[in-house]
Amino acid sequence: MEDRPMAKITVNGEVQEVSLPLSLTELIKQNDVQQPDMVSVQVNDDFVDRTEWDSLQINEGDSVDFLYFMGGGSI
Repeated sequence: MEDRPMAKITVNGEVQEVSLPLSLTELIKQNDVQQPDMVSVQVNDDFVDRTEWDSLQINEGDSVDFLYFMGGGSI
């Protein structure tokens, strides 16, 4: 097994150490994101289109936020 370089990134405000190369899709799976079809993702404060998740590579120092939009109702 070859050694993969490690990188420190921030995910939702928490530092994580990950192996590179790593796509955004793989990071979503590693973080056990519930209902990924209902989440928006920002990398370094830029929203990433869902069509780019497979091709976008995570890099050392990146900041990733998984944003869940909740609908509200009246009681």
